[in-house]
Amino acid sequence: MYTLSSKLKLSAIILMVVGAIGLIYAFASAPSTIEEVKEIIASQEAHGEHQAVANAHAAHDDAHADKHAEHVLHQLQNKPWSATYVAAFFFFMIALGALAFYAIQYAAQAGWSPVLFRVMEAVTAYLLPGSLIVFAILMLSGMHLNHMFIWMDPEVVKNDAIIQGKEAYLNVPFFLIRAAVYIIGWNVFRYFLRKNSLRQDEATDNRFYKKNFKLSAGFLVFFIVTESMMSWDWIMSLDPHWYSTLFGWYLFASLFVTAITVIALITIYLKSKGYLPEVNNSHIHDLAKFMFGISIFWTYLWFSQFLLIWYSNIPEEVTYFITRIEDYNLPFFGMLIFNFIFPLLVLINSDYKRVNWFVVMTGVVILVGHYLDIFNMIMPATVGKSWFIGVPEISAMLFFAGLFLLIVFSALTKAPLIAKRNPFIKESKHFHY
Repeated sequence: MYTLSSKLKLSAIILMVVGAIGLIYAFASAPSTIEEVKEIIASQEAHGEHQAVANAHAAHDDAHADKHAEHVLHQLQNKPWSATYVAAFFFFMIALGALAFYAIQYAAQAGWSPVLFRVMEAVTAYLLPGSLIVFAILMLSGMHLNHMFIWMDPEVVKNDAIIQGKEAYLNVPFFLIRAAVYIIGWNVFRYFLRKNSLRQDEATDNRFYKKNFKLSAGFLVFFIVTESMMSWDWIMSLDPHWYSTLFGWYLFASLFVTAITVIALITIYLKSKGYLPEVNNSHIHDLAKFMFGISIFWTYLWFSQFLLIWYSNIPEEVTYFITRIEDYNLPFFGMLIFNFIFPLLVLINSDYKRVNWFVVMTGVVILVGHYLDIFNMIMPATVGKSWFIGVPEISAMLFFAGLFLLIVFSALTKAPLIAKRNPFIKESKHFHY
């Protein structure tokens, strides 16, 4: 039985406290009036920035200057909200991806992975609080406390024919109802999968395992539909003029590889502390194979999406990439190095997949890369050119990292680390190749 060390618990709480203080400061220091923004713009003009506005001022175009200042005000007000949303979504998607990976093991009746089931279940423990936090942000957006989803602004919709054509789908009540359906469905499946797994430990037959097999098959059907719709609603609708038929798969690859990476990192940590002696290098090798394979799959989807849109050169589609290449050059191309080139070079060698510190190093890089991926999805649409990684971004990551660690490692203490009566547990313990 795993016991949560006081040192780890204290570290998680400190991360949360420091992150919360930073977020409070970020929200409190965000500008609230156009006059404050004009002062910021004037200061930037003095340093040679915002040349377009400088030209407008030189021409005494006060109307244009006021409109631009209002636009920048919304972007700067969005910054702490967007930073919070990026971090909240990032850790939520890890839990959702872990649940999908866990269900796949049951549906495939995999023999190699049951010794890792309790780690997977612990990661999914974050799904309920994580999804509720994301839902709270979406609901507050619907109450117009921020300007992240521009299609929620009646003034914008009134003057935008494209968004008007999508009003039947993109409206706040239907948006929140869909979000509630996704979240309730995911968490109900997670609750029963975990419950049956614990019951199987004390059972005299395999009936709870069989229930989880059926539940997992049903969940995967529900997941593949709702995950795609969630990606359209929660991420793609931030750019309501843009769309990609690959986007659901693209986000799936990101959440899947981050979840597997976190499962690998937690497993290696527990093993280093003397827990999970049944886990051997072959298990780590298989997790690393998934990390490698899904990283290549993510790259395939990224390139397919990019190439088709760039080549077709349809204005409302290609503007998505132009904005990111011109204004987010470093995180955009840095993401490709972290998510594709580094995992490819490090994990292509089969022997390295069995070296724990190599897997840990690669895992950390993959997590940073996919944080940048989510950052690139959200920030250009919500803060535009007013971005930089500062107090809001760092504070949000610290807070949610602390919350994630506290919930996941607390969940590990609630049950034995080995699913004792799983019918494939013996095969899993002796898994070698």
